[in-house]
Amino acid sequence: MAKSIMIQGTMSNAGKSLIVAGLCRIFKQDGYKVAPFKSQNMALNSFITKDGLEMGRAQVMQAQAAKIEPNVLMNPILLKPTNDLGSQVIVNGEVIGNMKAVDYFKYKKNLVPDIMKAYHTLSKEYDIIVIEGAGSPAEINLKSEDIVNMGMAKMAKAPVLLVGDIDRGGVFAQLIGTMVLLEEEEQRMVKGSIINKFRGDKEILKPGLVMLEEKSRIPVVGVVPYMHVDIEDEDSLTDRFTKTKKASSIDIAVIKLPRISNFTDFNALERIEGVSLRFIDKVQDLKSPDMIIIPGTKNTMGDLLWMRQNGLEAAILKEAAKDTIIFGICGGYQMLGETLHDPYAVEAGGEMKGMGLLPIKTVFEEQKTRRQVTGRFELLQGGLNALSSVALKGYELHMGQSTLLSDVIKPLTRIKEINTDKNEHFIKEKWDGAYLDNVYGSYIHGIFDEEEVTRKLILSLGVKLGLKEEDIKSIDFDEYKEKQYDSLANYLRESLDMKQIYQILEEGLTT
Repeated sequence: MAKSIMIQGTMSNAGKSLIVAGLCRIFKQDGYKVAPFKSQNMALNSFITKDGLEMGRAQVMQAQAAKIEPNVLMNPILLKPTNDLGSQVIVNGEVIGNMKAVDYFKYKKNLVPDIMKAYHTLSKEYDIIVIEGAGSPAEINLKSEDIVNMGMAKMAKAPVLLVGDIDRGGVFAQLIGTMVLLEEEEQRMVKGSIINKFRGDKEILKPGLVMLEEKSRIPVVGVVPYMHVDIEDEDSLTDRFTKTKKASSIDIAVIKLPRISNFTDFNALERIEGVSLRFIDKVQDLKSPDMIIIPGTKNTMGDLLWMRQNGLEAAILKEAAKDTIIFGICGGYQMLGETLHDPYAVEAGGEMKGMGLLPIKTVFEEQKTRRQVTGRFELLQGGLNALSSVALKGYELHMGQSTLLSDVIKPLTRIKEINTDKNEHFIKEKWDGAYLDNVYGSYIHGIFDEEEVTRKLILSLGVKLGLKEEDIKSIDFDEYKEKQYDSLANYLRESLDMKQIYQILEEGLTT
């Protein structure tokens, strides 16, 4: 059975996900088979595995750091908020329904067997499991029946390292206060603390570290600097939405929908030199971009109503009339059509008028479509014709099915879907998405990840600027991510006491 270690934080966004990813890469570099694990994740960013199951992208990122294939066992429970009071509940990659927060709180203990089955299955296959907690273990209103912080540590018999975020201030109060609010048994499970996101001279910090160890009675196993690495972050508190973008030749505006999902679809575009990618949620910030992207959403009808009420829909329609490229992905694609029908009340129920930019209709179904795909763009006309026949890959993750209503509209891509129903493994081809003039839509998440896709897209957008293909400095996104994981591991090796962490890992829990 694998040895385990758990990373918990004093709050959300303390840096747990990156610390877990960095440790996964370090253990892999040191010759161990290592896997990440998070019993319960709450996020709108999700991923479809090769066997068609849904899991949180944070554990996908950590699996990539460990150089292993993402597996739903690494995240057996995923909660996708549908509104402020409830979430879609996904267990072992399958949707079991929507629940209000209060109902899920009462129900979650029933999921312990699923959690432990997933954990033990991983434990038989790997040498080390790095477990991630959620939020803070000291949320006293949530501690009852906990399955993701100290409750998970107890079930896995995993020693805990507690991470505090010094960049926000109050890190000593964070760490000591968390320890004070833990039960005595839980305090004994915490074997070390980590101060994360430190800027400045560590010598000035030393007196505080001495006092921290005295008051918390646990060693400080590292002071991690504010790391300059470019790795996917969780969607709850990401700063990608607020980053100031430098003026660039090509301007891409992504609509920041209230329930935006899978904003990682645009990570590759953000890294192209000469491209400004902005997330906007106000009409006055839209301006006149070269391309407008309407992204995926957990609530297509609700977010379309939001755009309709705040004027963004009208502004997008105005830009479309000026031949600006409009591109919808998943829920954004559905919005571009003529009508949305929800007969099973998957979202709001009833019918709703779409934006009318594509002659398609969408009907929401009770079953979610989940599959990885590969394929090519069709022979395209219009503004994005440079994408014709370019290979792509990604995954589908949607509740609705869209039908083309006119011969004037053409399919955007031809894809191969991998189907594993009833333990059969076969591939079949189908059409995906649609386009008409300067308006494009697709169900495929990750459609921009391939280097050739980003190159041809930027080439298309840069025609009016006289841009030539040799002028585009694109990147191999997979290679780029590998370098970032190695950089993350280097940061952690230099700032963590890895000898002590290996000792904690070896000793496990003696309580």
